[in-house]
Amino acid sequence: MKIWFNRWFTTVSHYIDMIRNNEDHRKFIIYGTHPNKDALYLQNCDFAFVEPDIYGDEYIEFCLEFCERHRIDIFIPRKENVLISKRLADFDALGVKVLVCPDASLMETMDNKAAAYLTFSNGAPIFSIPDYYVVNNIADFKKAYGQLKEKGHEVCFKPVIGEGANGFRVIKDKIESVSQLFQQGIGYRIPYNYACEILSQQETFPDLMVLEFLEGREYSIDCVSSQDELYAAIPRMKGDGRVRELVESLELIQLAHKFHQEYKLPYVFNIQVKYNKGVPKLLEINPRMSGGMHVSCLSGVNLPYLAVKILLGEKVERLKPQFGIRASHIEKEMILKYGDIS
Repeated sequence: MKIWFNRWFTTVSHYIDMIRNNEDHRKFIIYGTHPNKDALYLQNCDFAFVEPDIYGDEYIEFCLEFCERHRIDIFIPRKENVLISKRLADFDALGVKVLVCPDASLMETMDNKAAAYLTFSNGAPIFSIPDYYVVNNIADFKKAYGQLKEKGHEVCFKPVIGEGANGFRVIKDKIESVSQLFQQGIGYRIPYNYACEILSQQETFPDLMVLEFLEGREYSIDCVSSQDELYAAIPRMKGDGRVRELVESLELIQLAHKFHQEYKLPYVFNIQVKYNKGVPKLLEINPRMSGGMHVSCLSGVNLPYLAVKILLGEKVERLKPQFGIRASHIEKEMILKYGDIS
Protein backbone atom coordinates (compact mmCIF):
# COMPACT_ATOMS: atom_id res chain seq x y z
CA MET A 1 0.00 0.00 0.00
CA LYS A 2 1.15 3.53 -0.77
CA ILE A 3 1.08 6.16 1.99
CA TRP A 4 1.63 9.87 1.36
CA PHE A 5 2.77 12.42 3.97
CA ASN A 6 2.42 16.06 2.89
CA ARG A 7 4.39 18.96 4.35
CA TRP A 8 5.02 17.47 7.80
CA PHE A 9 7.50 18.43 10.49
CA THR A 10 10.80 16.57 10.74
CA THR A 11 9.80 14.12 13.48
CA VAL A 12 7.36 12.45 11.09
CA SER A 13 10.42 10.48 10.01
CA HIS A 14 10.00 8.48 13.23
CA TYR A 15 6.36 7.74 12.37
CA ILE A 16 7.39 6.54 8.92
CA ASP A 17 9.81 4.09 10.55
CA MET A 18 7.13 2.87 12.96
CA ILE A 19 4.67 2.23 10.15
CA ARG A 20 7.33 0.34 8.23
CA ASN A 21 8.39 -1.69 11.28
CA ASN A 22 4.87 -2.79 12.12
CA GLU A 23 4.09 -5.94 14.09
CA ASP A 24 2.10 -7.42 11.19
CA HIS A 25 5.15 -7.22 8.86
CA ARG A 26 2.97 -5.41 6.32
CA LYS A 27 4.80 -3.66 3.50
CA PHE A 28 4.21 0.00 2.69
CA ILE A 29 5.61 2.37 0.10
CA ILE A 30 6.11 5.86 1.55
CA TYR A 31 5.65 9.06 -0.45
CA GLY A 32 6.61 12.46 0.91
CA THR A 33 6.26 16.01 -0.34
CA HIS A 34 7.39 19.40 0.95
CA PRO A 35 8.10 22.77 -0.69
CA ASN A 36 11.58 22.67 0.89
CA LYS A 37 13.77 20.02 -0.73
CA ASP A 38 15.89 20.00 2.47
CA ALA A 39 13.00 18.82 4.67
CA LEU A 40 14.72 15.92 6.41
CA TYR A 41 11.85 13.44 6.39
CA LEU A 42 12.00 13.40 2.60
CA GLN A 43 15.29 11.51 3.01
CA ASN A 44 13.34 8.70 4.69
CA CYS A 45 10.70 8.31 1.98
CA ASP A 46 10.73 5.78 -0.84
CA PHE A 47 9.62 8.55 -3.21
CA ALA A 48 10.03 12.25 -2.44
CA PHE A 49 8.88 15.32 -4.32
CA VAL A 50 9.07 19.09 -3.96
CA GLU A 51 5.49 20.35 -3.82
CA PRO A 52 4.29 23.82 -4.89
CA ASP A 53 4.02 26.49 -2.21
CA ILE A 54 0.28 27.06 -2.64
CA TYR A 55 -2.72 27.18 -0.31
CA GLY A 56 -6.47 26.71 -0.07
CA ASP A 57 -8.52 25.09 -2.80
CA GLU A 58 -5.59 25.28 -5.21
CA TYR A 59 -3.61 23.09 -2.84
CA ILE A 60 -6.48 20.60 -2.53
CA GLU A 61 -6.54 20.25 -6.30
CA PHE A 62 -2.81 19.51 -6.19
CA CYS A 63 -3.45 16.84 -3.52
CA LEU A 64 -6.17 15.16 -5.56
CA GLU A 65 -4.02 15.18 -8.69
CA PHE A 66 -1.03 13.79 -6.73
CA CYS A 67 -3.13 10.97 -5.27
CA GLU A 68 -4.51 10.04 -8.66
CA ARG A 69 -1.18 10.23 -10.49
CA HIS A 70 0.69 8.12 -7.91
CA ARG A 71 -2.23 5.83 -7.02
CA ILE A 72 -2.00 6.69 -3.33
CA ASP A 73 -3.93 4.38 -1.00
CA ILE A 74 -3.59 6.30 2.28
CA PHE A 75 -3.11 10.05 2.68
CA ILE A 76 -1.83 11.33 6.05
CA PRO A 77 -2.08 15.13 5.78
CA ARG A 78 -0.80 17.91 7.96
CA LYS A 79 -1.05 20.97 5.74
CA GLU A 80 -4.64 22.12 5.02
CA ASN A 81 -6.08 19.22 7.04
CA VAL A 82 -9.20 21.27 7.90
CA LEU A 83 -9.96 21.94 4.24
CA ILE A 84 -9.07 18.34 3.36
CA SER A 85 -11.65 17.19 5.92
CA LYS A 86 -14.27 19.21 4.04
CA ARG A 87 -13.27 17.54 0.75
CA LEU A 88 -13.11 13.89 1.87
CA ALA A 89 -15.73 12.85 -0.70
CA ASP A 90 -13.36 13.90 -3.49
CA PHE A 91 -10.59 11.70 -2.10
CA ASP A 92 -13.00 8.85 -1.48
CA ALA A 93 -14.02 9.01 -5.17
CA LEU A 94 -10.38 8.25 -6.02
CA GLY A 95 -10.27 5.32 -3.57
CA VAL A 96 -7.98 7.23 -1.18
CA LYS A 97 -8.43 6.82 2.58
CA VAL A 98 -7.47 9.98 4.47
CA LEU A 99 -6.23 9.95 8.06
CA VAL A 100 -8.16 13.01 9.18
CA CYS A 101 -11.25 13.52 11.32
CA PRO A 102 -14.31 13.33 9.03
CA ASP A 103 -16.16 15.92 11.13
CA ALA A 104 -15.07 19.08 9.29
CA SER A 105 -16.89 21.36 11.74
CA LEU A 106 -15.01 19.84 14.68
CA MET A 107 -11.72 20.12 12.77
CA GLU A 108 -12.39 23.82 12.15
CA THR A 109 -13.15 24.36 15.84
CA MET A 110 -9.97 22.59 16.98
CA ASP A 111 -7.92 24.68 14.54
CA ASN A 112 -9.10 27.90 16.19
CA LYS A 113 -8.01 28.07 19.84
CA ALA A 114 -10.60 30.71 20.75
CA ALA A 115 -13.42 28.73 19.14
CA ALA A 116 -12.24 25.59 20.93
CA TYR A 117 -12.16 27.36 24.31
CA LEU A 118 -15.65 28.75 23.72
CA THR A 119 -16.98 25.33 22.70
CA PHE A 120 -15.54 23.64 25.77
CA SER A 121 -16.74 26.44 28.06
CA ASN A 122 -20.31 26.06 26.79
CA GLY A 123 -20.33 22.27 26.43
CA ALA A 124 -19.92 19.34 28.77
CA PRO A 125 -17.65 20.18 31.76
CA ILE A 126 -14.50 18.39 30.60
CA PHE A 127 -11.66 20.92 30.72
CA SER A 128 -10.66 23.78 32.95
CA ILE A 129 -10.02 26.76 30.68
CA PRO A 130 -7.47 29.51 31.42
CA ASP A 131 -8.78 33.04 31.87
CA TYR A 132 -8.47 34.65 28.45
CA TYR A 133 -9.61 37.39 26.08
CA VAL A 134 -9.52 37.59 22.28
CA VAL A 135 -8.32 40.92 20.89
CA ASN A 136 -7.40 42.41 17.53
CA ASN A 137 -6.40 45.99 18.38
CA ILE A 138 -4.06 47.70 20.82
CA ALA A 139 -6.80 49.23 22.98
CA ASP A 140 -8.38 45.84 23.66
CA PHE A 141 -4.95 44.29 24.18
CA LYS A 142 -4.16 46.80 26.92
CA LYS A 143 -7.60 46.31 28.49
CA ALA A 144 -7.23 42.51 28.51
CA TYR A 145 -3.76 42.77 30.01
CA GLY A 146 -5.04 45.02 32.78
CA GLN A 147 -7.99 42.76 33.63
CA LEU A 148 -5.79 39.66 33.82
CA LYS A 149 -3.25 41.46 36.03
CA GLU A 150 -6.10 42.55 38.33
CA LYS A 151 -6.95 38.86 38.77
CA GLY A 152 -3.38 38.22 39.88
CA HIS A 153 -2.22 36.46 36.71
CA GLU A 154 1.07 36.61 34.89
CA VAL A 155 0.02 37.31 31.30
CA CYS A 156 0.93 35.69 27.98
CA PHE A 157 -0.43 35.85 24.45
CA LYS A 158 -0.51 33.72 21.30
CA PRO A 159 -2.25 33.74 17.90
CA VAL A 160 -5.76 32.30 17.79
CA ILE A 161 -4.73 30.19 14.80
CA GLY A 162 -1.19 28.87 14.92
CA GLU A 163 0.96 25.81 15.41
CA GLY A 164 3.37 24.92 18.17
CA ALA A 165 4.89 27.87 20.01
CA ASN A 166 4.81 30.21 17.01
CA GLY A 167 3.87 33.69 18.23
CA PHE A 168 3.72 32.69 21.90
CA ARG A 169 5.11 35.29 24.32
CA VAL A 170 5.01 35.84 28.07
CA ILE A 171 4.75 39.49 29.12
CA LYS A 172 7.32 40.47 31.74
CA ASP A 173 6.97 43.48 33.98
CA LYS A 174 10.68 44.18 34.47
CA ILE A 175 13.53 44.57 32.02
CA GLU A 176 16.20 41.88 31.88
CA SER A 177 19.16 42.21 34.19
CA VAL A 178 22.68 41.76 32.85
CA SER A 179 22.96 38.35 34.56
CA GLN A 180 19.64 37.18 33.06
CA LEU A 181 20.75 38.32 29.61
CA PHE A 182 24.08 36.47 29.83
CA GLN A 183 23.01 33.38 31.75
CA GLN A 184 19.38 32.71 30.82
CA GLY A 185 18.74 34.54 27.57
CA ILE A 186 15.55 36.40 26.79
CA GLY A 187 13.70 33.56 25.06
CA TYR A 188 9.96 33.97 24.69
CA ARG A 189 9.55 36.74 27.30
CA ILE A 190 8.77 40.24 26.08
CA PRO A 191 8.37 43.57 27.95
CA TYR A 192 4.82 44.92 28.05
CA ASN A 193 5.80 48.26 26.50
CA TYR A 194 7.63 46.52 23.66
CA ALA A 195 4.61 44.29 22.96
CA CYS A 196 2.39 47.39 22.83
CA GLU A 197 4.84 49.16 20.52
CA ILE A 198 4.80 46.24 18.07
CA LEU A 199 1.02 45.74 18.12
CA SER A 200 0.45 49.50 17.71
CA GLN A 201 2.03 49.36 14.26
CA GLN A 202 -1.35 48.32 12.82
CA GLU A 203 -4.86 49.60 13.48
CA THR A 204 -5.99 45.97 13.70
CA PHE A 205 -4.07 42.70 13.73
CA PRO A 206 -5.02 39.00 13.43
CA ASP A 207 -6.96 37.70 16.45
CA LEU A 208 -4.74 37.25 19.46
CA MET A 209 -5.48 35.38 22.67
CA VAL A 210 -4.36 37.21 25.80
CA LEU A 211 -4.50 34.78 28.70
CA GLU A 212 -3.20 33.75 32.10
CA PHE A 213 0.26 32.19 32.01
CA LEU A 214 0.25 28.71 33.54
CA GLU A 215 3.21 28.11 35.83
CA GLY A 216 3.10 24.32 36.28
CA ARG A 217 4.24 21.31 34.28
CA GLU A 218 3.00 20.83 30.74
CA TYR A 219 1.64 17.48 29.55
CA SER A 220 0.79 16.17 26.09
CA ILE A 221 -1.68 13.28 26.01
CA ASP A 222 -1.22 11.24 22.83
CA CYS A 223 -4.31 9.20 21.97
CA VAL A 224 -5.29 6.54 19.43
CA SER A 225 -8.97 5.83 18.84
CA SER A 226 -11.83 4.93 16.57
CA GLN A 227 -14.98 7.01 16.68
CA ASP A 228 -16.44 4.48 19.12
CA GLU A 229 -13.50 3.68 21.40
CA LEU A 230 -10.37 5.25 22.83
CA TYR A 231 -7.75 2.50 22.78
CA ALA A 232 -4.90 4.28 24.57
CA ALA A 233 -4.14 7.65 26.15
CA ILE A 234 -0.50 8.28 27.02
CA PRO A 235 0.37 11.36 29.13
CA ARG A 236 3.82 12.71 28.31
CA MET A 237 5.29 15.20 30.78
CA LYS A 238 7.64 17.89 29.52
CA GLY A 239 10.47 17.90 32.03
CA ASP A 240 13.48 20.19 32.26
CA GLY A 241 15.27 20.81 29.00
CA ARG A 242 14.67 17.95 26.58
CA VAL A 243 13.61 15.40 29.19
CA ARG A 244 10.20 13.78 28.67
CA GLU A 245 8.49 11.27 30.95
CA LEU A 246 5.56 8.93 30.31
CA VAL A 247 3.34 9.30 33.37
CA GLU A 248 0.42 7.09 34.35
CA SER A 249 -1.76 9.99 35.48
CA LEU A 250 -5.30 8.69 35.98
CA GLU A 251 -6.55 12.28 36.07
CA LEU A 252 -5.20 13.01 32.59
CA ILE A 253 -6.16 9.62 31.15
CA GLN A 254 -9.74 10.10 32.36
CA LEU A 255 -9.69 13.61 30.87
CA ALA A 256 -8.85 12.09 27.48
CA HIS A 257 -11.64 9.51 27.82
CA LYS A 258 -14.22 12.18 28.73
CA PHE A 259 -13.19 14.26 25.73
CA HIS A 260 -13.40 11.29 23.37
CA GLN A 261 -16.79 10.18 24.71
CA GLU A 262 -18.16 13.64 23.95
CA TYR A 263 -16.48 14.45 20.63
CA LYS A 264 -15.65 11.04 19.06
CA LEU A 265 -12.39 12.24 17.50
CA PRO A 266 -10.91 9.26 15.56
CA TYR A 267 -7.45 7.94 14.63
CA VAL A 268 -4.81 9.98 16.50
CA PHE A 269 -5.11 13.18 18.46
CA ASN A 270 -3.20 15.07 21.12
CA ILE A 271 -4.45 17.04 24.13
CA GLN A 272 -2.07 19.60 25.64
CA VAL A 273 -2.63 20.80 29.20
CA LYS A 274 -0.59 22.72 31.72
CA TYR A 275 -1.05 22.77 35.46
CA ASN A 276 -1.68 25.88 37.51
CA LYS A 277 -2.14 25.56 41.28
CA GLY A 278 -2.80 21.83 40.94
CA VAL A 279 -5.41 22.17 38.16
CA PRO A 280 -4.71 20.92 34.60
CA LYS A 281 -5.88 23.65 32.22
CA LEU A 282 -6.32 23.18 28.49
CA LEU A 283 -3.76 24.62 26.10
CA GLU A 284 -4.99 23.11 22.84
CA ILE A 285 -6.12 19.97 21.05
CA ASN A 286 -4.32 18.77 17.92
CA PRO A 287 -6.49 16.46 15.76
CA ARG A 288 -3.40 14.83 14.24
CA MET A 289 -0.10 13.20 15.20
CA SER A 290 1.79 15.49 17.56
CA GLY A 291 5.39 16.52 17.08
CA GLY A 292 6.55 14.50 20.10
CA MET A 293 4.37 11.44 19.63
CA HIS A 294 7.39 9.22 18.95
CA VAL A 295 8.35 9.62 22.61
CA SER A 296 4.92 8.31 23.66
CA CYS A 297 5.53 5.31 21.40
CA LEU A 298 8.35 4.26 23.75
CA SER A 299 5.44 2.92 25.83
CA GLY A 300 5.29 -0.03 23.43
CA VAL A 301 2.24 1.32 21.58
CA ASN A 302 2.82 1.88 17.85
CA LEU A 303 0.43 4.82 17.57
CA PRO A 304 0.91 5.71 13.88
CA TYR A 305 0.51 2.12 12.63
CA LEU A 306 -2.54 1.52 14.83
CA ALA A 307 -4.10 4.68 13.43
CA VAL A 308 -3.58 3.30 9.93
CA LYS A 309 -5.22 0.00 10.95
CA ILE A 310 -8.23 1.87 12.36
CA LEU A 311 -8.48 3.91 9.16
CA LEU A 312 -8.55 0.64 7.17
CA GLY A 313 -11.36 -0.68 9.38
CA GLU A 314 -9.21 -3.37 10.99
CA LYS A 315 -9.60 -4.63 14.54
CA VAL A 316 -7.52 -3.09 17.33
CA GLU A 317 -7.47 -4.34 20.91
CA ARG A 318 -7.46 -2.17 24.03
CA LEU A 319 -3.82 -1.35 24.74
CA LYS A 320 -1.68 -1.27 27.89
CA PRO A 321 1.09 1.31 27.57
CA GLN A 322 4.21 1.04 29.72
CA PHE A 323 4.68 4.11 31.90
CA GLY A 324 7.53 5.43 34.02
CA ILE A 325 9.83 5.86 31.01
CA ARG A 326 12.07 8.95 30.96
CA ALA A 327 13.69 9.91 27.68
CA SER A 328 15.61 12.62 25.90
CA HIS A 329 17.45 12.96 22.61
CA ILE A 330 20.65 14.23 21.02
CA GLU A 331 21.18 15.76 17.60
CA LYS A 332 22.62 13.64 14.81
CA GLU A 333 24.07 14.80 11.54
CA MET A 334 22.56 13.60 8.24
CA ILE A 335 24.13 13.76 4.81
CA LEU A 336 21.49 14.99 2.37
CA LYS A 337 20.94 13.03 -0.84
CA TYR A 338 18.91 14.47 -3.67
CA GLY A 339 19.01 11.75 -6.30
CA ASP A 340 15.49 10.53 -5.45
CA ILE A 341 13.86 13.93 -4.81
CA SER A 342 12.16 15.39 -7.83
